[in-house]
This record gives sequence, C-alpha cells and structure tokens, in this order.
Amino acid sequence: MEALKKIQTNRFVLLTLLMAALFFSACSSRKKTVRPNVSAVKAADAMAHLRNKQLYRFITDWTGVQYRLGGLDKRGVDCSGFAFLLQKDIYGNTLPRRSRDQANVVREKNLAQLKEGDLVFFSFGGGAVDHVGIYLNNNCFVHASTTRGVVVDDLSLPAYQRALVKAGSLNN
Repeated sequence: MEALKKIQTNRFVLLTLLMAALFFSACSSRKKTVRPNVSAVKAADAMAHLRNKQLYRFITDWTGVQYRLGGLDKRGVDCSGFAFLLQKDIYGNTLPRRSRDQANVVREKNLAQLKEGDLVFFSFGGGAVDHVGIYLNNNCFVHASTTRGVVVDDLSLPAYQRALVKAGSLNN
C-alpha cells in the first residue's frame, strides 16, 4: 500500500511539473511582430532612384564586401578605398587614398545642395575626418562600414548626424 501511495504522489508531482512547463512555454512563445526596417526601405528607394545606372551596378557589385583596413578589392575594402575606386571607375575622378586627404579636395556644400556622387565625411573619433561615404539621394549614402561592409545607409540617423563634419563635391 505504501508503494502505491508513493507512485501516485510521484505521478502527481510529475504531472504538475509537466503542466507548469507547458503553461510557461506557451506563455513565452508569443509571435514577434516583424516591422519593416525604415532605413532599409529608404536605402532601397534611394538605389531605385539613382540616375547613373553604372553607379547602380557598381554599388550592387560591391554591396556586402567586408571591411578591410587598407583594402582595395572584393576581398575587403575600407571606406576611403571604396570612395577612391567609385570616383575613379564611375566619374573618372582621382582622389587621394586617405579620407582626411579626400576631405581636403572637396568644395563644401550644405546637405540640401548635395547631388549624386558627392562625398560625405565623418569624424567618429571626435577629431579629424576618419570616415567617408558617397551621397546618393534622399539623404542616403553608400560607404564601407567597419561592421557591415559596403552598405547603403540613411544619413539622417542620429549616429551619422552627430559625426558628420563635411560634405561636398570635388574641386575638379
């Protein structure tokens, strides 16, 4: 009789634990709402509205190439290398290799005056220019991000607004 009581008690405990596990797992399995990434939608729209189709193809070919300091090919490219190659291949312009030197050959404009192919410069380190991108349209630019590689981003994002130090076109 004692053994039967012990089995029934163990069954009850096991059943209670099983019910609790089912209850808590059901509560935690809420479906996540997928919201479109506004920046991604804006970037796709900027790409769709590029006037220069050669520029569109260039960006599409390089999108996703990983960041590599000093890199100048599809195995890896840094921001100034990407700007250097884009300006040379698409516009026939010669730029210095480093972003701070590139900033020195640009005629400054305010953001409202920027045109496709203009350059945008940032200082994430708080001092001299240390990052460059190429303006597209609709406040979007393409650049070689240290964490995401070559991407199109929204210039109006707070991180970029805080770091933006200069924008403009080549003095040619």
